[in-house]
Amino acid sequence: MAVKPPFTDVDIGTQDSGFYEGYSLPIALISKVGMALLVIWALVFPSKAGVMLASVNSSLLLGFNAFYIIAVGAFAFFLFIIAALPATGKRVLGAPGEAPEFGNFSWFSMMFGAGLGVGLMTFATAEPLGLWGSNPLTVSGEVAGNTPEALQSAYRYTFLHYGFHAWAIYVVTGLSLAYYAYTRDMPLTIRSALTPLIGRFANGFLGHLIDVLGVVATILGVSVTIGFGVSQLVDGIYSITGWSWMMDTTGDTPAATKTGLIAALIAIMGMSIVSAVSGVGRGVKYLSNLNLVLSLILLLTFIIFGSFMFAMTTYATALVDYILNFIQMSFGAYGPLAADSFAANAPAAVQALGADQQTIVYDSAIAAYGSPAGFATALSEAGITLSAADLGAAYEAGTQGRQFGWQASWTTFYWAWWIAFSPFVGLFLARISRGRTIREFVLGAVIAPSLVCFAWMAILGGTAIDLELTGAADGAILAASNSGKLFVTLEQMLSGAFLQAMIIMCVVLIMTFLVTSADSGILVMNTIMSGGAEETGILHRIIWGAILTLVIGTLLLAGGGGLSALQNAMIIGALPFTIVMVAMVISLIKALFNDGRREREGETVTQAAHPAE
Repeated sequence: MAVKPPFTDVDIGTQDSGFYEGYSLPIALISKVGMALLVIWALVFPSKAGVMLASVNSSLLLGFNAFYIIAVGAFAFFLFIIAALPATGKRVLGAPGEAPEFGNFSWFSMMFGAGLGVGLMTFATAEPLGLWGSNPLTVSGEVAGNTPEALQSAYRYTFLHYGFHAWAIYVVTGLSLAYYAYTRDMPLTIRSALTPLIGRFANGFLGHLIDVLGVVATILGVSVTIGFGVSQLVDGIYSITGWSWMMDTTGDTPAATKTGLIAALIAIMGMSIVSAVSGVGRGVKYLSNLNLVLSLILLLTFIIFGSFMFAMTTYATALVDYILNFIQMSFGAYGPLAADSFAANAPAAVQALGADQQTIVYDSAIAAYGSPAGFATALSEAGITLSAADLGAAYEAGTQGRQFGWQASWTTFYWAWWIAFSPFVGLFLARISRGRTIREFVLGAVIAPSLVCFAWMAILGGTAIDLELTGAADGAILAASNSGKLFVTLEQMLSGAFLQAMIIMCVVLIMTFLVTSADSGILVMNTIMSGGAEETGILHRIIWGAILTLVIGTLLLAGGGGLSALQNAMIIGALPFTIVMVAMVISLIKALFNDGRREREGETVTQAAHPAE
């Protein structure tokens, strides 16, 4: 039986004249109204906004933590399979024989800068150090945190969060968009990737809703990235200038002030809007190339002055360990531990306590980052006395709860971040990857950048850990904020004018990464709202740059200030788009299978439209 031609007649109505000329009015208005309401709510009720976002986020994680984990594991395996299969791996994202638009260096630098640039600057030292102190093996009591024994598990999960899974999330979206846009000549927008499932419904409200979800996810994903980057930028500027108005040093850990965050945000977003106006072929491309060059200089500095041999040994052993545990980490989802389940497995001494004291023991036992020593201290401060054996048994009874809390607040946070970021990075990857084969796309955008991220984390993070292990840093790096750990590590390695020069270069690098991420996000949002057009109106780029600035600024101030409200909003916004991404995978499987059948029967892939099949 012959396979029907695919449905390709996606018609996204755009305005013929007026302010919204060239844009889909429903997508633009729904997106703007939604973001405006979020901004007004966060401005008028900042404390309530922060509390409500935290509450909704906690409730969602209780029900959907496993969904996030398993879905992302499935994304990675799906890509590896279609890249390995000869029939699908050799398919060109474009006309047969079409050459790539960008050279390999520019392609990789744009992909790297847009995908993980800001995250690497903030977390290159913070991630390995944080996981060295807290990871599933430390919270289960198998190894003690911040010890040589915890190094292997620290890098196992560092590689998990910044490796194949992270890039697979981006590539699932990017490959889906590129496949339909360049092999079927369909609009470069989110709804096109679901046409094998929804057919003509893509031209109605359902199609608009899918694109709006892409815009909202992009805004929230970019917002979290900019939020982390701006916080680190303030740290860097403070290291250079010592301006006290930018940094609050009264607490145990220095933190950026609200004034410093907003000032840095306005400066970054102003430069981003200028870059976005210049377009992807100029501003984004040149900034991305500069990012990669400066990144290599920073990496070379750590290679020469840091703990290079320690880092390379760590890289090799951690990579093997990561691969050996890949399947378990891909699908090993933890569930919450109910209080009655804990009580049933707790020792008799705990069961004999009063209800209030049992609650204290339960809450302390399932604390996501709790250690045996911290558990014992918490009970002692609450006036609860247990024998050493009962303490150990009670701590053991809470292991599942700690594992769930750790995974939900760490791995699931990353998956939600990358998923929220994926409409932006995926569409951007699609725009720069025309002419690549599916196999080349997967190898070039999943495997290659992951290996670079691993080296980056091993060299920068390994140096910081080695300085702490040898006692040279004397706890200074561990005590620093996440955004300040890179600068404190540099201070332990270097001195004098060279140190100042490197800090200045890092500040410039953070700025260019931030501008690249923000202006790429602005371009992508406009592409979705214009029905897939690659060239969009300059005025609308400026307006969406201003809206993005307001969203980030108000969420930074919500709930008393800081990044928590941004993170909670992002995880909430990522959930519906995760469902869209699962549908993308199913759609692409169907499209690849049926296109292969059509080719075997001698039919072309881009025939006239028929109901989706």
